[in-house]
Amino acid sequence: MNKAALREQSKILQPVVRIGKNGLTPNILEEILRQLKKKKLIKVKLLKAFVDTHKRDDAAKEIAASCAAETVQLVGNVMVLYKR
Repeated sequence: MNKAALREQSKILQPVVRIGKNGLTPNILEEILRQLKKKKLIKVKLLKAFVDTHKRDDAAKEIAASCAAETVQLVGNVMVLYKR
C-alpha cells in the first residue's frame, strides 16, 4: 500500500499509544507492537513531556526501527505507523 493511501486512512484514527515523560519503556514498545499486530495502521502521540526531552524526528525513527514498522507520517507530535 502506498503512503498516500495510508495517510488518507489514518485521518480518522485516534492515537492508541501516548508516550510521555517516562519515554520509550519496554512496556510502551510492547503495546505499540501489540497494536500494530492487531490493526496494522496506528497513531502514536508524543506528549509534550516527551518531546521536551527528546528530538521528535529521532524518537520517531527509533520507534519505527524498534518495531520494524514504517513511519507513514509525522505531523506535529503525532506519528502514524504501518506494519504489514
